[in-house]
Amino acid sequence: MLVRHVVLTGAPGAGKTTLLQAAADAGLATSPEVARDLLKVPGGMALRADDPLAFADAMLTAHLREFDRFADYREPVVFDRGFPDVAGFLDVAGLAVPRSIDEACRQVRYNGLILRAPAWEEIYRSDSERIQDFAEAVESDAAVTAAWRRYGYTIEDLPLAPVAERLAFLLDRI
Repeated sequence: MLVRHVVLTGAPGAGKTTLLQAAADAGLATSPEVARDLLKVPGGMALRADDPLAFADAMLTAHLREFDRFADYREPVVFDRGFPDVAGFLDVAGLAVPRSIDEACRQVRYNGLILRAPAWEEIYRSDSERIQDFAEAVESDAAVTAAWRRYGYTIEDLPLAPVAERLAFLLDRI
């Protein structure tokens, strides 16, 4: 199978961004976590808290933009999260997944690997954008993993290992 996309999903604070940076340092094309970028703009945290559906729409738009940015790229691209993560975010919030998000998850498909970073308490840290406690991170992990499976993807767990080992794991699969 031609691996064009590698998507890192899973728990908040489980090392996805660190692995993404290691992949970039190794010369792979990468796409950042769009939610984190949205949370950093003025009003981003309030939007997430006050209108999670609008925040989900903003995440979808950003994911579509990132996906399209690499449409003609022939080498593997590593994405920090993807469309089903938006559905998982809404599932955790107890909200229905709007048709636009559901259709994107069904019709705009990643071709490659979906690698899950399981909740890992030993490395978990909250920060200004990662506001969940560890129990909420575990709940988020379960929701996004279920969403990826619901949309027909096979998920492989990253090892609970140092970043160099995780990068080797990723590179061995592409």
